[in-house]
Amino acid sequence: MKKLLIALSLALAATGAYAKDEKAATPQQSRMADCNKEAKAKDMKGDERKAFMKSCLSGKPAAEAKTEAKIEAKTEAKAEAKKELTPQQQKMQDCNKEAKAKDMKGPDRKKFMSGCLKGDAKPAEAKPAEAKKPDAKK
Repeated sequence: MKKLLIALSLALAATGAYAKDEKAATPQQSRMADCNKEAKAKDMKGDERKAFMKSCLSGKPAAEAKTEAKIEAKTEAKAEAKKELTPQQQKMQDCNKEAKAKDMKGPDRKKFMSGCLKGDAKPAEAKPAEAKKPDAKK
C-alpha cells in the first residue's frame, strides 16, 4: 500500500513539474496569435491576408496594410496586362481557335495543328480520306 501511495505521489509531482516547465508565449508569438485572430475575424484570404499579417506583425496600422495590399494587387495586374504573347504563342492560340471552331479532335486535330504551326499555306484540314482515283487502265 505504501508503494502505491509513493508511486501516486511521484506521478502527481512529475505532472506538476511538467506543467511548470511550459514556457509562456513570447511577445512575437502573442502578436502572431492576435494578428491571426484579427485576420480570421475579418475573413481575410490570399494576398490581402498576407499583406495584413506582414503589416500587423511589423506593428503597422491596418489602414496602411490595406493600402499596401491594394498597391501590390494593382502592380501585379499591370504586370499581367503587359505580358504579351510571343509570336509562337500567338500562332498556337490562333491555331487552337481555328481547330476548335472546326470541332477537330484526335488525329485530324493533331495533323491540322502540326501543319498550322509549321506555317503551311493551307494546313492539313480535317478531310475525309480521299477517294481512290480510278485507274485509267481498264
